[in-house]
Parts: sequence; structure tokens; C-alpha cells
Amino acid sequence: MKTAVVTDTNSAISVDEGKRFGIYVLPMPVIIGEETFFEGQDLDYEKLWSAFEEKREISTSMPSVGDLMELWNRVLEEDGYDDLVYMPMSSGLSGSCQAAQALAAEYDGRVQVVDNHRISYTLMNSVFDALTMAKQGMDAAAIRAQLERDAARSSIYITVNSLRYLVKSGRVTEGAARIGDILHLKPVLQIQGDKLDAYAKARGMNNAIEKMITAIRSDLENRFAGVPREQISIGTAGTLRTEAERENWRKRIEAEFPGYPVLYRPLSCSIACHVGTDAVGTAITQVSYDQSEYYL
Repeated sequence: MKTAVVTDTNSAISVDEGKRFGIYVLPMPVIIGEETFFEGQDLDYEKLWSAFEEKREISTSMPSVGDLMELWNRVLEEDGYDDLVYMPMSSGLSGSCQAAQALAAEYDGRVQVVDNHRISYTLMNSVFDALTMAKQGMDAAAIRAQLERDAARSSIYITVNSLRYLVKSGRVTEGAARIGDILHLKPVLQIQGDKLDAYAKARGMNNAIEKMITAIRSDLENRFAGVPREQISIGTAGTLRTEAERENWRKRIEAEFPGYPVLYRPLSCSIACHVGTDAVGTAITQVSYDQSEYYL
């Protein structure tokens, strides 16, 4: 069997990065005003930040059925794969997973859609595990089964600089956002399962970051107790504007967890629409295989 690994840019893997490793990456659409843009093609952070500053109407959308089918058909027919495993973001965060599952029913088992409750850094870990399994000769159905069995073995914690973007997504009320801004409250949100949930509140960004670090340390000592070090991936993500800010955030987490190589991955533009600029997150995942060859 020759199995392809397919995901989208919400995996923290760009289209160009995917090509380096033999991963098919679908660009996610973002709607600015009345025009649709695609990440990595005609949309980047700079264009998105400009839209934020101009206070333009910004929204996100699922990949179209046509775009998804075009990619799957190219993989299976033109590129000659026997089957493929498709890895979108968690079904608890978007309807794109359910839509893909419905569409996959038309492919007689050759398309396996994974719902292992991942997004961004933790989804990237799953994609790299899937790629290793495919190289070992596992078919798409077997890869999907293993990834979904391992679904609960990850945590994400994230805090935002401004609550106004969470208001637009319906996760925070306008009144709560005004109070939060006045009191300098920063929510710490978590994904430990299929949905984004409130984890804690903190006065100021530094306190929010300390709560996230404490949460990762607790996960490491409790949920992942006994897991070999080489199977633990600790990472950082965010919508930080400069390379210096990104590196400082990565180094801060790396200093807290010596001995673990810590990466920084930018949140996709479609995620950034919901958290705004200067959001930071950190994640921990139990991986099945060594992923160092895929470090971006």
C-alpha cells in the first residue's frame, strides 16, 4: 500500500513546508471584506495584520467541497496513491471535519478522515506520526485507528492579548470583554479533548503565562508520568509579530523544561482571526515516533 498524508494549514505546517516532507497541505480560506484569500497563496500575516488595523470585517470558512475533492482526486488519481489519511482540525472546533467525513463516504474507504481532537502544534505532531506510519507501510485505515486511539494524549494552553476577537467568535460576551479589559484580565484557554474551554483567569499577561507553564508542568508530572522523554513533545505557538518575540517565547518555555527541544510554530491565519495579535500558547503531546527529522 502507498498511503498519502493530507492536512490543512491549521496543522501549523505551511504548503511549502509540507512539500519538503511529502505532506499534502490544503490552504485554509479567510474572508476579508467580501473577498476570500488562501493562506500561503495570497494571504500572510502582514496582510492579516493590516486588515486588523483597518478594522475590516474578517471571518473564516471551511475548505470548499470542490477544493477538497480536487486535492483528494489529485492524490489518488494523478499521484497514484492507494489511499490517503486526511487530518483536519478537531470536530469540536469546526464543522470541517464532519463535512470531510461525509464527503469521504464517496471514496469507498480510500479516504480516511481522522478526528483526534487536535489543532495547530498538536495536530502537527499527529501529522508527523502519520507520515512515519505511512513510510512503514501502514494503510490509511490503520493510521486513522492509531491516531484516534491516542487522541487524549495532548494539551494546549493559550492566552490572548485582547478579548475583542473572542467576542466576535461568540466565546466571550461584549460586557465581559469590557470588564476584562478594564481589569487587565487575561483568559487562559485549554484544549484537552475536542473543544476549547476556559482554564483560568489572570491579571496581566505575565500571570497568564505562569498559569500556562504550571499547567504544562502538571501535565508532565501527572497525565504523562512515566512516558519516556523521547515521546514527549513540548512546543510553543502564537501570533507574535517579530522573530525576536517568537524566539523569546520559545526560549522562555525551553528554560522551564530543560532537556526538551522546544519549537515555535505560528498559529495559522484562520486561527489568528479568532485570537488576534500577540496571543501565545504552549502545548504538550505524547508522540509515537521520533519526529526530529521533521523539525521545522
